[in-house]
Amino acid sequence: MAQTSPLWYFLWVAVAFFGVLTWYLDKFGKRQQTVRLSALCGVVSMLSLVVWTWTDF
Repeated sequence: MAQTSPLWYFLWVAVAFFGVLTWYLDKFGKRQQTVRLSALCGVVSMLSLVVWTWTDF
């Protein structure tokens, strides 16, 4: 297994954070634009994590 950088672990945290934030804003928030923005950030972080993992390992 290759040595992973701390940025790779930060992406894991970002995926979890934006997932919870999106859920919270969807259930308790009133602005749909913030829900979409947090979901988009979560998708971008997850895709970058997947691409990085597929190319590195």
